[in-house]
Amino acid sequence: VARLLGEFLLLQRGDVVAFDVNLKEPSLLDFLPHHNETAEVDDTFGKMALMDRLIVSDGVAKIIDLGYHAFDEFFKMVDEIGFLKEAARRNVSPIILFMPDNDRASARSYQTLRDILPPRAIVTVDNEFVLRGEMPEAFVHGRVLRIGALPVFLKTYIDRLTFSFTDYLRNEKDSSTELHQWIRQNYFSFRELELQLA
Repeated sequence: VARLLGEFLLLQRGDVVAFDVNLKEPSLLDFLPHHNETAEVDDTFGKMALMDRLIVSDGVAKIIDLGYHAFDEFFKMVDEIGFLKEAARRNVSPIILFMPDNDRASARSYQTLRDILPPRAIVTVDNEFVLRGEMPEAFVHGRVLRIGALPVFLKTYIDRLTFSFTDYLRNEKDSSTELHQWIRQNYFSFRELELQLA
């Protein structure tokens, strides 16, 4: 989702800065190397360096690919330093795209977000590749962004490090292909989300 959003923002705005705090491979850094940095939330210096970059109202969209391992530490810091108040003061609008799973840790993490963030800042991502079937009722609060599951052979295709969603849209002549429609639909959903912020 972070990679797809990053490519959308590059197409839409011409620039994006992504911070990879996710230890899983392949990382966002592999897919968007010219627009990405690694970030640390394990120590005070790393946290402050990241926060200083996020809070700047410079017109450049910022993305954080936050893995589950850093979730608690990151949002504890967000709450403790009053990040949301400072963001509002600087005209920065943080949006959290939360991708739930069918486990208790996911439900607990979602509740943590609801306790510290305003409802409009949370968008639940109903990713059919992660959640099969209906999304659990616990996560259906506020805005929901739906991302359909792709067939396995297409997922293998887009997982290549050289694959670009935007390049595919530009170069694929047949706009009726399943992948073309999937990318367009997700870009459209991101655009709708962006318009809601305006």
